[in-house]
Amino acid sequence: MTDPTDTRDTGPRAGTPLWAFLAGATVIGCTALVVALLRLDTTGLVELGRTALFWVVTVLVVLGELRPVMVSSAAAVGGTYPSAMFTFAVLLHYGLPVAVLLQAVAIAVNGVVTRKAWHRVMFNVSQSTLALTAAAVVLGAFGIMPSAVAPWVPSGADLPAIGLAGVAYFATRAMLVCGAVALHERRSIVRVLRATVGPQSLVYAALLGLAPPVVVVMAHSPGIVPLFVAPLAAVYFTATLSMRRDHQALHDELTGLPNRKMLIVSTEEALAEARQDERVGLFLLDLDRFKEVNDTMGHPVGDRLLQMVAHRLTHSVRPGDVVARLGGDEFAVLLPSIRDAHAAREVAARLRAALTEPVRLEGMTFDLDGSVGIALYPDHAPDFEMLLQRADVAMYLAKEGRTGVELYQADKDRNSPERLNLLGDLRRGLDNHELKLHYQPKVSLADGTVHGVEALLRWRHPVHGAIAPSEFIPLAEQSYLMRQLTEYVINEALEQAARWWRAGLPVQISVNISARDLLDSALPEQLEAGLARLQLPPSAIQLEVTERILTGQQAYTHDTIKALAALGVPLALDDFGTGYSSLIRLQRLAVSEVKIDASFVRRIAESEDDNRIVRSIVDLVRSLGLRSVAEGVESDAVALRLAEMGCDLGQGWLFGRPMPAQDATAWLRDRHMTGPEATYDLHPEVTTA
Repeated sequence: MTDPTDTRDTGPRAGTPLWAFLAGATVIGCTALVVALLRLDTTGLVELGRTALFWVVTVLVVLGELRPVMVSSAAAVGGTYPSAMFTFAVLLHYGLPVAVLLQAVAIAVNGVVTRKAWHRVMFNVSQSTLALTAAAVVLGAFGIMPSAVAPWVPSGADLPAIGLAGVAYFATRAMLVCGAVALHERRSIVRVLRATVGPQSLVYAALLGLAPPVVVVMAHSPGIVPLFVAPLAAVYFTATLSMRRDHQALHDELTGLPNRKMLIVSTEEALAEARQDERVGLFLLDLDRFKEVNDTMGHPVGDRLLQMVAHRLTHSVRPGDVVARLGGDEFAVLLPSIRDAHAAREVAARLRAALTEPVRLEGMTFDLDGSVGIALYPDHAPDFEMLLQRADVAMYLAKEGRTGVELYQADKDRNSPERLNLLGDLRRGLDNHELKLHYQPKVSLADGTVHGVEALLRWRHPVHGAIAPSEFIPLAEQSYLMRQLTEYVINEALEQAARWWRAGLPVQISVNISARDLLDSALPEQLEAGLARLQLPPSAIQLEVTERILTGQQAYTHDTIKALAALGVPLALDDFGTGYSSLIRLQRLAVSEVKIDASFVRRIAESEDDNRIVRSIVDLVRSLGLRSVAEGVESDAVALRLAEMGCDLGQGWLFGRPMPAQDATAWLRDRHMTGPEATYDLHPEVTTA
């Protein structure tokens, strides 16, 4: 199993504590190796080389160094190599020089096969040499000094000495390896030891405990030595099976990154060990426009792209930082120790810089980007769940503002406890039909005929009274309720349209929907079923979307847009003029109506700039063969100015405020509506319904 988070082959910078530790251990270990080899009896080694047993043991040591025995919590230190059993047996039987020689050869072969960095190979040779030397010193204290010319065979009375030698061997290796890991990942050595010593001590006890029987067999029945591969294989496969289960439970299958479960454990450990002068940072990162890659190139290409993103992220953070995949194109980054918010922003900027490097797949170049939200402990939250939730809030702020990176800001958090309670009330309000539609007329500015009405949602809370749409609609848009809310509004509008059409008032109702709703494949099906059930023509309802839909290329090719056009349901573009779109792009959508934003319309009688803007929009809309609607018409002067410009329809308090269905019905009847359109006096008293 390849771990994409393994950055140990990256050499430490000169002068850092890790560099000093590795350099010191390597120098001492290599010195001990040279001293041991100088004490090697070459004559005895030559004689030993003429025996088949020596080469069998050499092969077993080399093979045992190729694949480690992995246990779940030992992953940080690379596992335990089965070669330890045979190397320790060689130490007991032939002495230190032969043992360190075979171990050094095996580690060198491992380095070549697995392509480890040279500094890791040298450190591994050194730490294993020092561990064998510590064990040899303990044996020497008991008067046990074997050599190639005078092999030693233990007896029952020698078990205490062998046990202490094994403890010295294990303790030396554990301290050196865990020290290197702690410095590399900037973690407490106590934490690393606590996570690894327990599981690894059991594996070492099994391996080193088999070494004395190996020595006895080597001395009396050399041909049986290869049979020790059987218990060794049992230990290896049992541990590997356990490791695979743990790895699958704690890692993402596609990228190999830690999953949410492991992120929780890592975050809780970091919070428990956080110092007063430092922060713990949690980032939430979401890829921008990744869905377009999946939709265009297919999921296999999207999966490969996610794997490349995982690799880039893990090599853009510091050792010890945790990169996790939470699902889809959402990743999390844990910084167990960070100085302040400024330092956290620097890490986030480095992550985004790595993402923006072009990716080439399937002969195509993809330009990726991401939005990063940052939350810090203890500044923003006391625990993992709150940190994640507030990092999520910050990420959406980064997306909405298109800033790329945002730190959590409490004053911009829409997910306060009060708002979360409101979300629950909204769900219950939908179930209890507390939300009602009010209707505001759209009137022809040329002849006063009523062309249709716009449905506007209103909610009277049983406790808090009237709640403005600006309070609950953005809340619904960020939750699972938006789709249910849209279905509710469309059903209510269709039911009201059917009542009006049956009563001889064939008025078109316009309904506001979000861009996400417009691209929902279930929308055409709902409209088609509702129109058929109520025996209404498609023109009985019109869908209004905001100008932002023009900024997404997907809107022009999406199957939902095509289905709505085939069904005959017209679209209107709402609040036009507030975004950055070009009118010419309207030709590519099935839009029949463009609504000019009220912020421009209200000032056309006083502001020449706004007058020119509205006139330009009206002229361009007409040139495209579309209908223009001015919102926010509140005075006769504005209505007359719009009529002079050639604007088709007006909507605003001059003609009527949003009214409940019963009042809107009376309003339409008062205007003697007998056909598709009704005549309306352009100068009535303003209604207050």
